[in-house]
Amino acid sequence: MSEPPELRRSLGAEGAAVLTVGGIAAAFAVASCCALPILLTTAGLGAGWLGGIALAASPYRMLLLCLSALFLIGGAIMLWRQQRVAMTCASEGVCTPPAVRAVLFIGLLLGVTLFWLGYSYV
Repeated sequence: MSEPPELRRSLGAEGAAVLTVGGIAAAFAVASCCALPILLTTAGLGAGWLGGIALAASPYRMLLLCLSALFLIGGAIMLWRQQRVAMTCASEGVCTPPAVRAVLFIGLLLGVTLFWLGYSYV
């Protein structure tokens, strides 16, 4: 049995959001060691609070990098699928709103940036 179109749309947007947030969280943990303190200090912000996160995340650095990459790739694939469906949804009237897709895209960019910063300082 097939789900109603509204449920499929909701699950696609929620799945992409969950993967994006998971990727950002894992990338943040990896970047908390070196890259984020440098950037925050350069911007004139305190970075002392990152010490606890960096201490807890450092033994799992490679695992967090792999998880972050998988989550961000999964979120990007789901966002790409939503964008592809959005081109044809005008006739059906069932698609993820453009604002949600834009927020997911910005989240993916943030996650990729944190991932790159964490990877470059490993």
